[in-house]
Amino acid sequence: MRITRLETVRLGRHPHSLWLRIHTDDSLIGLGETSYAPRAVSALIHDQLAPLLLGRNPLDIERHWHTMFAHVNAYGYGGAETRAISAVDIALWDIAGQYCGQPIYNLLGGRSRDRIPVYNTCLGHGPHQDDRTWMTGQAGQLAADLLSQGISAMKIWPFDLPPGLADAEAGAPGPVRHYLDKDSLKRGVACVEEIRAAVGDKMQIAIEGNARWNLPAAIQIARALEPYNIMWLEEMIPPDNVESYARLKAESRIPLCVSERLFTRFGFRRVVEANAADIIMPDISWTGGISETRKICAQADTYYLPVTGHDATGPVALWAAAHLMLHIPNAMILETVRAYYNGWYNDIVTAPIPISEGTLSLPHKPGLGVALREEALSRPDARIEDGTSAE
Repeated sequence: MRITRLETVRLGRHPHSLWLRIHTDDSLIGLGETSYAPRAVSALIHDQLAPLLLGRNPLDIERHWHTMFAHVNAYGYGGAETRAISAVDIALWDIAGQYCGQPIYNLLGGRSRDRIPVYNTCLGHGPHQDDRTWMTGQAGQLAADLLSQGISAMKIWPFDLPPGLADAEAGAPGPVRHYLDKDSLKRGVACVEEIRAAVGDKMQIAIEGNARWNLPAAIQIARALEPYNIMWLEEMIPPDNVESYARLKAESRIPLCVSERLFTRFGFRRVVEANAADIIMPDISWTGGISETRKICAQADTYYLPVTGHDATGPVALWAAAHLMLHIPNAMILETVRAYYNGWYNDIVTAPIPISEGTLSLPHKPGLGVALREEALSRPDARIEDGTSAE
């Protein structure tokens, strides 16, 4: 079996997403995905990675990963380079599973669990405007609604919000803020208090920081939230300075979750060895795909640290992360966005991911168990690049 073609797919309606289909001479098609700067990632796949893959056996996944990484690392591997490798790696695992007639989790060594708990990141899309609900003073109502669906953990970012109605930029990336005024601190804490008043401790609450705070502000937030039994504080400061995270951890009794913005096991090694996090959160579509994320999870397990997978990027990444989270022994919980998996994800892929009563399972299907919908490929906003072929 040989790789014959690499095909990238962009959709104008989802400008941050990139899908990759790797074709073989056995008529198998492996599906991968990444997000952010899709035009740049597509160019890297076609110009830099495809020549290393075309005509090769797709089952040599480990060899391909190291060949691609060595190639891009000659110029610096972070960013689009690792995102491109991630998409390729996920697609290769999908091919391997289809070829063997087994789900990816079986190729990894089988499942450690049949189901994984999920939490809801409270973003909005279509009928589920979860972000507007909690941002406009109805956080308790949202928590009760999630509990009615069996979801007992949620993530919000209440300290990012401006006064009054939250704007479209709330929670978006931005520069580090070096001052947190008392009113903003009170508004953020009040949002957490609303949830506790409505449902008590039935709901676990994670706080997203979006890497927007400096160290003193992050400590200020952590201390203000300590009475509220917070599940974790996530990316309160940028992950670039591990020593600062270690200082934050020493100052906070709330667990720290770090960080989807880190690339490969080399980025996470510094965090783990510096005792700078309680929970490790890699993004499978950014940090190197299934192959590399598995190594990051093993690295965390060596230090008896739990892992949570990062979502909010795309449907294929969620399916891939689910395979890994069912397999690894130290999986804690998996991020999901119900506004997405009940919404636009199902316009892209052939099956909804199975989530019920707050847990996720996967069917016993070969490979990822899902493919791109043919309708997605023929949409008017589809941009398909197929400039690399061995045929």
